[in-house]
Amino acid sequence: MFDDNNAHNSDSATSLIEHADPSEGSTHETPAPEPTAHVSESQDDKQSAANEDFASALENFTSETEEAASDDNVIKGTVLKLTATHVVVDIGAKSEGMLPLSEVLDHEGNPRFKPGDDIDVMRDKGQTEEGYINLSHQKAQRLRAWDEIEKAHDEKRPIKAIVIERIKGGLTVDIMGARAFLPGSQMDLRPVRNLDNVKGQEIEVAIIKLNKKRGNIVVSRKQLLEEEQNEKKAKTLEHLEEGSVLTGVVKNLTEYGAFVDMGGIDGLLHITDMSWGRLTHPKDLVNVGDQIQVKVLKYDKDKQRVSLGFKQLTPDPWLDAEHRYPVGAHVHGRVISVTDYGAFVELEQGIEGLVHVSEMTWSKRMKHPSKLVNVGDEVDCVVLNVNPAERRISLGMRQLATNPWDALHDKYPVGAQVEGRVRNLTDFGAFIEIEDGIDGLVHVSNLSWTKRVKHPSEVLKKGDKVKAVVLAIEPDKRRLSLGVKQLQPDVWETFFATHHVGDVLHGKVLRVASFGAFVEIAEGVEGLCHNSEAVDGNGQQITLEVGNEHDFKIVKMNQEEKKVGLSIKAVGEEASRKEVEAYKHPAASTGGSTIGDLITWKRAGSENN
Repeated sequence: MFDDNNAHNSDSATSLIEHADPSEGSTHETPAPEPTAHVSESQDDKQSAANEDFASALENFTSETEEAASDDNVIKGTVLKLTATHVVVDIGAKSEGMLPLSEVLDHEGNPRFKPGDDIDVMRDKGQTEEGYINLSHQKAQRLRAWDEIEKAHDEKRPIKAIVIERIKGGLTVDIMGARAFLPGSQMDLRPVRNLDNVKGQEIEVAIIKLNKKRGNIVVSRKQLLEEEQNEKKAKTLEHLEEGSVLTGVVKNLTEYGAFVDMGGIDGLLHITDMSWGRLTHPKDLVNVGDQIQVKVLKYDKDKQRVSLGFKQLTPDPWLDAEHRYPVGAHVHGRVISVTDYGAFVELEQGIEGLVHVSEMTWSKRMKHPSKLVNVGDEVDCVVLNVNPAERRISLGMRQLATNPWDALHDKYPVGAQVEGRVRNLTDFGAFIEIEDGIDGLVHVSNLSWTKRVKHPSEVLKKGDKVKAVVLAIEPDKRRLSLGVKQLQPDVWETFFATHHVGDVLHGKVLRVASFGAFVEIAEGVEGLCHNSEAVDGNGQQITLEVGNEHDFKIVKMNQEEKKVGLSIKAVGEEASRKEVEAYKHPAASTGGSTIGDLITWKRAGSENN
């Protein structure tokens, strides 16, 4: 381009020299010496003048172009083409210019110019290896917008900007075509986790730093937000006092509550002050961005801490709960929680009642409330007790069903024979289930007439099917007494019916104690022979050992206590008496007794009495 211009200018200069003065040509073939000399000098002058005009024109062209492309001037160029990395621009100079493609991309990454479009540029330092002039569109834009940006900075007023892209440390924004830097820390009052989400947004910023020489612009959005927040805060503090009702916006949620922006100042709405009812998380009631009314519960001016309440805007439902839920009333509710000891039922928002595990069913076999109800179930209950002071309501579910214990007397009268399965064994007896929810206890003493049972497992096993007799029923205490041995005749009753004091029986020593020995005198019947009664006919003490067998005389009987007193000594005395009687009244004798025999007999009789 430069060579073509030189050639063109050279031709013009030559033409200019050839036609410089048509009237002053060489018309004489042989001019006179002086005139010839004069004419030759005139032609040299003309040639020199023509060369000077060309040099001056070339110098003027070059200087005008360089002046147009100087650092302080904006050049109007034309886009020739776009490459993958640069934009080629015709600025009317000796060579084309080139600027980075990134300077003309919008926030979506698309070029804002196409070939043939006019574009404002400024010359940048140096040139490319290919000879292109380095240009900058951003500098031109910045220069165009500089006055307005500088004015906004001086007047401390906000200016609109469009977020272009995210860069290291922050964002690039466009202000009237000029690029500025928005640090990430200056984007918002709180750190923004993902700056990519704000690309393309139009925001208002404050100019916080200018360097016209370097063309640097630094802006802040946080500064404007802080100023706005301070203004709102000042207005809010004018009306902020305990008991006042204000409108705020939910700013943040935590597990323990919600932070509400009331206009420049945040207040904490604790989860316990959000609802009269039960909340597992604040998000069950509000979401971030919701506009809600709150009541100021507490305000610390020194620390500028505000405690808020939401439920306090409505009456406490417990104030008249005693009248709305009288004892005995049938109510309907939803199960909101199940624990080991029962289930909580929500009757209305803020009113909950507890169905204790013992009030859920008449059966004693339910191991956990979750076997009967689950969270979310709709249930019917009966009000058992109301305590507004402690905010408690006791509910019952089994009361809506027929109590099987009420009809137990008619169904299983005392003395009736029943059949069931052994459900559980304890140290004191066995529980027998005779129907669903009805268990009877067979005490260890009612397992056998004849066997001394120490533990029910000696006679029964869990799961055994057994028969028993109803001994007693206590519906109010939900107790049913059963007996197994009662199915067999009572050996004691039989014994007392067939034996009397004075009877002599043959017995076997079962156990020996320090005071005597227990003797089996019939199957399942034992008697006690005291040491004082274990004496032979000569008055000698008899040592009783387990397994020894002797004749014993019944000397005492107590049917109620089932006790029998035995004596060996009395057996010997009885034998002596018989001998005396035989001697006194012999079968074949007709004579009388001697006086000595009579005295001996009386003495024996008095000792026996």
